Amino acid sequence: MATELTDTQTDRSSLSVDGQCFEITHAVSFEAAHFMGDQPEGHAYRNVHGHSFRLEATVSGRVQPGLEWVQDFAELSAILNGVAAELDHKLLNDIGGLEVPTLERICVWVADRLRSELPGLKSVAIARPSLNEHCKLVLAA
Repeated sequence: MATELTDTQTDRSSLSVDGQCFEITHAVSFEAAHFMGDQPEGHAYRNVHGHSFRLEATVSGRVQPGLEWVQDFAELSAILNGVAAELDHKLLNDIGGLEVPTLERICVWVADRLRSELPGLKSVAIARPSLNEHCKLVLAA
Protein backbone atom coordinates (compact mmCIF):
# COMPACT_ATOMS: atom_id res chain seq x y z
CA MET A 1 0.00 0.00 0.00
CA ALA A 2 1.51 3.31 -1.07
CA THR A 3 1.57 6.28 1.27
CA GLU A 4 0.01 9.40 -0.15
CA LEU A 5 2.35 12.35 0.25
CA THR A 6 1.16 15.88 0.72
CA ASP A 7 1.67 18.05 -2.33
CA THR A 8 3.89 20.81 -0.92
CA GLN A 9 3.18 23.00 -3.92
CA THR A 10 -0.54 23.17 -3.19
CA ASP A 11 -0.67 22.40 0.56
CA ARG A 12 1.68 25.05 1.97
CA SER A 13 0.09 24.83 5.42
CA SER A 14 1.76 21.44 5.90
CA LEU A 15 5.13 23.22 5.83
CA SER A 16 4.21 26.31 7.80
CA VAL A 17 6.94 27.74 10.00
CA ASP A 18 4.73 30.54 11.33
CA GLY A 19 4.98 30.87 15.09
CA GLN A 20 7.76 28.29 15.35
CA CYS A 21 10.97 29.03 17.25
CA PHE A 22 14.22 27.80 15.68
CA GLU A 23 17.93 27.80 16.40
CA ILE A 24 20.30 28.24 13.48
CA THR A 25 24.06 27.84 13.62
CA HIS A 26 26.86 28.91 11.34
CA ALA A 27 30.60 28.39 11.66
CA VAL A 28 33.73 30.00 10.24
CA SER A 29 37.42 29.25 10.68
CA PHE A 30 40.52 31.28 11.42
CA GLU A 31 44.18 30.70 12.24
CA ALA A 32 45.88 32.37 15.18
CA ALA A 33 48.76 32.09 17.62
CA HIS A 34 48.86 32.56 21.38
CA PHE A 35 50.78 31.74 24.53
CA MET A 36 49.99 31.43 28.22
CA GLY A 37 52.71 33.53 29.83
CA ASP A 38 51.38 32.89 33.33
CA GLN A 39 52.31 29.19 33.14
CA PRO A 40 55.41 27.92 34.97
CA GLU A 41 58.79 27.94 33.25
CA GLY A 42 59.08 24.89 31.00
CA HIS A 43 55.30 24.48 30.50
CA ALA A 44 54.48 23.91 26.80
CA TYR A 45 51.67 26.51 26.77
CA ARG A 46 54.15 29.22 27.80
CA ASN A 47 55.67 29.12 24.29
CA VAL A 48 54.08 30.89 21.33
CA HIS A 49 52.14 28.34 19.29
CA GLY A 50 49.28 28.40 16.80
CA HIS A 51 45.99 26.67 16.12
CA SER A 52 43.27 26.40 13.55
CA PHE A 53 40.14 27.65 15.29
CA ARG A 54 36.47 27.13 14.46
CA LEU A 55 34.08 29.88 15.55
CA GLU A 56 30.41 28.95 15.76
CA ALA A 57 27.42 31.13 16.64
CA THR A 58 23.85 30.04 17.28
CA VAL A 59 20.93 32.43 16.86
CA SER A 60 17.49 31.65 18.23
CA GLY A 61 14.21 33.23 17.28
CA ARG A 62 10.89 33.07 15.56
CA VAL A 63 10.63 33.06 11.81
CA GLN A 64 10.44 36.58 10.42
CA PRO A 65 7.07 37.23 8.77
CA GLY A 66 7.32 37.11 5.00
CA LEU A 67 10.88 35.75 5.06
CA GLU A 68 10.32 32.18 6.27
CA TRP A 69 13.63 32.21 8.19
CA VAL A 70 15.08 33.33 11.51
CA GLN A 71 18.17 34.97 9.97
CA ASP A 72 19.63 35.10 6.50
CA PHE A 73 22.60 32.68 6.54
CA ALA A 74 24.52 34.94 4.14
CA GLU A 75 24.14 37.82 6.60
CA LEU A 76 25.13 35.61 9.53
CA SER A 77 28.17 34.39 7.60
CA ALA A 78 29.27 37.95 6.80
CA ILE A 79 28.98 38.99 10.46
CA LEU A 80 30.96 35.96 11.69
CA ASN A 81 33.61 36.37 9.00
CA GLY A 82 34.05 39.99 10.10
CA VAL A 83 34.77 38.92 13.67
CA ALA A 84 37.03 36.07 12.55
CA ALA A 85 39.01 38.54 10.40
CA GLU A 86 39.88 40.48 13.58
CA LEU A 87 41.56 37.32 14.92
CA ASP A 88 42.88 35.65 11.78
CA HIS A 89 46.68 35.32 11.57
CA LYS A 90 47.12 37.40 14.72
CA LEU A 91 48.85 36.85 18.04
CA LEU A 92 45.75 36.72 20.23
CA ASN A 93 47.66 38.01 23.29
CA ASP A 94 48.09 41.36 21.47
CA ILE A 95 44.32 41.88 21.12
CA GLY A 96 42.62 43.94 23.84
CA GLY A 97 40.74 41.65 26.20
CA LEU A 98 42.61 38.54 25.06
CA GLU A 99 45.87 39.05 26.91
CA VAL A 100 45.18 35.60 28.44
CA PRO A 101 43.58 33.94 25.41
CA THR A 102 41.83 30.89 26.82
CA LEU A 103 38.94 29.41 24.84
CA GLU A 104 36.58 30.77 27.51
CA ARG A 105 37.88 34.34 27.08
CA ILE A 106 37.75 34.08 23.30
CA CYS A 107 34.07 33.05 23.55
CA VAL A 108 33.26 36.07 25.73
CA TRP A 109 35.26 38.41 23.46
CA VAL A 110 33.40 37.15 20.37
CA ALA A 111 29.98 37.31 22.08
CA ASP A 112 30.61 40.94 23.04
CA ARG A 113 31.16 41.77 19.36
CA LEU A 114 28.17 39.80 18.10
CA ARG A 115 25.44 40.85 20.56
CA SER A 116 24.60 44.17 18.90
CA GLU A 117 24.35 42.69 15.41
CA LEU A 118 22.64 39.44 16.44
CA PRO A 119 19.94 40.17 19.02
CA GLY A 120 18.90 36.50 19.03
CA LEU A 121 22.43 35.29 19.84
CA LYS A 122 22.08 32.19 22.00
CA SER A 123 25.59 30.75 22.11
CA VAL A 124 29.14 31.16 20.90
CA ALA A 125 31.56 28.27 20.60
CA ILE A 126 35.26 28.15 19.88
CA ALA A 127 36.95 24.90 18.95
CA ARG A 128 40.42 23.65 18.13
CA PRO A 129 39.38 20.71 15.95
CA SER A 130 42.85 19.19 15.65
CA LEU A 131 42.94 18.85 19.44
CA ASN A 132 39.30 17.78 19.81
CA GLU A 133 38.71 20.76 22.13
CA HIS A 134 35.51 22.77 22.22
CA CYS A 135 34.25 25.54 24.48
CA LYS A 136 30.70 26.91 24.36
CA LEU A 137 29.34 30.05 26.02
CA VAL A 138 25.58 29.79 26.54
CA LEU A 139 24.00 33.23 26.82
CA ALA A 140 21.07 33.99 29.08
CA ALA A 141 17.80 34.69 27.30
